[in-house]
Amino acid sequence: MSDVLATSRLRLDRLKDLLIRSRALIFDVDGTLAETEEVHRQAFNAAFVKAKLDWCWGPAAYKDLLRVAGGKERIRAFDRLRGGSSGLSEAEIVELHRIKTTIYAELIASGGCPLRPGVEALLTSALRRGQRLAIATTTSRGNIDALLASALGNDWADSFAAIVAGDEVPNKKPAPDVYFKVLSRLNLAASECLGIEDSGIGLAAASCAGIPVLISRSGYFRDDDFSAALLAVDDLTEVTGL
Repeated sequence: MSDVLATSRLRLDRLKDLLIRSRALIFDVDGTLAETEEVHRQAFNAAFVKAKLDWCWGPAAYKDLLRVAGGKERIRAFDRLRGGSSGLSEAEIVELHRIKTTIYAELIASGGCPLRPGVEALLTSALRRGQRLAIATTTSRGNIDALLASALGNDWADSFAAIVAGDEVPNKKPAPDVYFKVLSRLNLAASECLGIEDSGIGLAAASCAGIPVLISRSGYFRDDDFSAALLAVDDLTEVTGL
């Protein structure tokens, strides 16, 4: 057996063990639980129209902007890139993001963004095994609630032992802050958990916290470098049978 195949086999064996024996599964949200990034892009563009800004983020431009973690941070970065002396004030950025968040919640509530394949089955099987579920995300708590209330019902949070959103920590991914806070709330060691992410940024954040990572490739981050992950799959249906 070649070294590459042997390494892949070891990674798969470790993933199987972690899926069954981890005390907690820690999920990212955008791109991991659902393909929300396109909905976010549409919501941003609709907010720009409402604010009478001549901005429009196409898919390619938005893919680049996703390297900046956080909605307000993304607006701020784009505004600076445009240059000139008439940039948005901090209050205008906050208000623009508030409008975008409202539009995003409306789009999600319309039912246009279901959970990705295999997600609900993995959540259900983990709870059946007695594993705890957690969320470590850059997005806001309002966005999490909009998505999961629509997909899992209004009492969705009862199934999660810890939920940490991007606005609860000083630094967003790729910094490991959200993961450290989740581990603290769970009172677990990193080695007792499995992180589930969709991007290189998320992989870096979880890995920096010492958490092994399973990648479920998403539309906007499909080409990221996932060599540091235990395994990268197209969706979670590939591991629910393990």
